[in-house]
Amino acid sequence: MFGIGLQGKSPNVTSSTLINAYFEFHEEKDRTAVSVHGTPGLTQWVDKGDTPWRGLHAFPTNSLLYGVHRGTFYSINNAKVLVNLGTINSTSGRVDICDDGTYITVVDGAEIYTYNTSTPATPIAAVTDADRPTSPNTCAFQGARILTDENGTGQFKGGGNYDPTAWSAIDFATAESNPDDLIRVTNYRGTVTLFGTHTTEFWSNVGGSGFPYTRIMQADIEYGLAARWSVANFMGSYAFLAKNLEGQVTVMMLNGYNPPTRISNFELESLINNYSTVGDAAGFGYMLGGHPMYQLNFSAAGKSWLYDGSTGYWSELRYGATARHRAEIGVDFINQTVVADYENGKLYLLDDDTYTDNGDSIHTILRGRHIYTDKKKVRFTRLELGLEPATALVSGQGSDPVAGLRVSKDGGHSYGTQTFATMGKIGEYKDRCIWRRLGSGRDLVCEVTITEPIKRVITDSTLIVEDGLS
Repeated sequence: MFGIGLQGKSPNVTSSTLINAYFEFHEEKDRTAVSVHGTPGLTQWVDKGDTPWRGLHAFPTNSLLYGVHRGTFYSINNAKVLVNLGTINSTSGRVDICDDGTYITVVDGAEIYTYNTSTPATPIAAVTDADRPTSPNTCAFQGARILTDENGTGQFKGGGNYDPTAWSAIDFATAESNPDDLIRVTNYRGTVTLFGTHTTEFWSNVGGSGFPYTRIMQADIEYGLAARWSVANFMGSYAFLAKNLEGQVTVMMLNGYNPPTRISNFELESLINNYSTVGDAAGFGYMLGGHPMYQLNFSAAGKSWLYDGSTGYWSELRYGATARHRAEIGVDFINQTVVADYENGKLYLLDDDTYTDNGDSIHTILRGRHIYTDKKKVRFTRLELGLEPATALVSGQGSDPVAGLRVSKDGGHSYGTQTFATMGKIGEYKDRCIWRRLGSGRDLVCEVTITEPIKRVITDSTLIVEDGLS
């Protein structure tokens, strides 16, 4: 019933929709070959008020998380203790943060700042070298150097060996395959990767004196970067929102020096390319019980999408019934995923054992495929869902959990009144959620919604149909 498709161009073609849930396939196929699981909830970790964090960076050497909130640079330990490490000159907009094992480097589109972790009492400071980058948006570490882009040009620049406070006027190079601007510089498998507006290049560190980077010939790819902050570490590669020379955007994953692998599908691409803007897209990757996940947010469109690298399927993420997901930036910190709210100063833990978004209901929605029997009118007598039993709470919301059902009989364009079926109280190992007398029609689509703050595992679904109607 609940297919793996994604409703995009037309509900008559594909009605399937998965919201705040993901599929898991089972090799042994004991009771079921596939189950549906609710996505993780959010547990508040840190709160800095009403403006969002601008950037986060985990530094494993000293088990600290570094971040910029407004104009202040902070360290945070696992006990959630924040330490003010000085200020930068800007107070809004995304920043990029990287490190060389000793120095933390921050760039904000106007200046470059460094913090020496070996002298923690010395606050972060702007680099004053006259040859420093003047408008760096992104940074990366490769070959003992911190590298940055130079905004509005095709250039990338490098600092001194393990010294991002020192820069030379001759330590730069220019992306050569296409005269497009450089959007982001990264380190991909030990190779400098330059994402431009229309193309992407790879440069190798060949050693020697001077600026030691040389373009890898015939390795350029004919896809540029549609959104600077969509690039994310994912499955040993980078996932990103790509733009081809024809102007369409698609979600890609780097594949060595070969053409990138397309991970979006026609339905998602139809939706994304109809957004008024895509340049505000931001993405991050994380692991969820063996599932590599890539979350991609579109601020202006108010949409969040989740790609499961283990299945190749997309689903939608929401906060509440309709809003985009809260998480904008995500980092792995001491085996936990810390995410920053896109709208305020809260940091959360993305937690598979939490069943609310910081106390607010998570709406898990499964909209099924078309039940269509050669244009014949049939009677739908019963829908059953198999659930993991006895996950109800002792008291309050979730102590007597129910699931809601809406039915469409016009091809998925409109839905009837929601009706409810019990999911079982605590200690009741009933694992069936049943709706009866669903009426008749020629094209039925079922939509199940669960908003209870409990564990959500759906093992199977059964729809009983009687045919023979005219």
